[in-house]
Amino acid sequence: MESADSEVLATAAAWLGQGRGVWLVTVAKTWGSSPRPAGSLMAVCDDMRFVGSVSGGCVEDDLAARLAARVLLVTQPRIESYGVTAEQTHRFGLPCGGRLDLVIETLTTDEPLHVILRRMDERQLIARRLCLATGEASLYPARRDELFHFDGVNLTKVFGPAWRLVLIGAGQLSRYVAEMAAVLDYHVIVCDPREEYAAAWQVKGAELDTRMPDDVVREKATDTRSAVVALTHDPKLDDMALMEALASRTFYVGALGSRANNAKRRMRLATLGVSSDALARLHGPVGLPIGSRTPAEIAIAILAELTAARHGIRFRVEKRTDKETDGFFAEETVERCITSRASC
Repeated sequence: MESADSEVLATAAAWLGQGRGVWLVTVAKTWGSSPRPAGSLMAVCDDMRFVGSVSGGCVEDDLAARLAARVLLVTQPRIESYGVTAEQTHRFGLPCGGRLDLVIETLTTDEPLHVILRRMDERQLIARRLCLATGEASLYPARRDELFHFDGVNLTKVFGPAWRLVLIGAGQLSRYVAEMAAVLDYHVIVCDPREEYAAAWQVKGAELDTRMPDDVVREKATDTRSAVVALTHDPKLDDMALMEALASRTFYVGALGSRANNAKRRMRLATLGVSSDALARLHGPVGLPIGSRTPAEIAIAILAELTAARHGIRFRVEKRTDKETDGFFAEETVERCITSRASC
């Protein structure tokens, strides 16, 4: 499954290639409770079709209709606001008095969009800067710490490679994690050299790699937009992959198992030369402690923790375990959970 940004750009490029009129809409600023963050994209075709979202469904139909009917004349990039008045808030259902400032621009050529898409496929960061005064848009290599920015004059949107999730093991739990992760814009790679597991893998859109897991991690989980989760319970597969992942720049490394099994895993990795600093990066037991029991619930817990790490939120959780099980937090009581913003 392609990311939300790449879907918008690819669809807009296709419409332009068909000779259609196309507008690109970017959430520039939000106030109050907004369903979509700044930087969210939407493309509108002159036949009222649109792709992407700027409000979670509140204003998209109205905006597409006004653009297609030429009620909004966009000769130069312009700012259109929703939720400024009480009538707008009621009409469009903006929650909690929220307000949106949208930058609307007319696209005239598909080549810059294809450049961005190629850079994303090559796992490179690229930024697009739009000058509202002139309508000029330019592309340049983005820094890793560069974020979306709008100062009223220039709008800068950073496009990055798709988030990548490498799962070790092609079992039932991996299937649930892979299916849910695809919806969260992850490119999922499932690694399992075991013939019986690989033969049964049937998750659409998830890439299957039957090489040894450490080779896959070394090649495909190399940057801060990658995560690795070991789910096999087999030290011969998990441990070597985790060694590679903990030595990389991945933003998240996790491993399945009870607290007792994870303690043994940490001891094995330490004897193999993994440093204490590297081991501190290992999330094990993997996932947030939400009382998960079924594979689907465990997948939710894993992806919840991945989402938190992806957004720079770290959890410190104190746990009490009355009985060590392999039951994924079944016997754990969370006594305190403290969240804090931090860079991954």
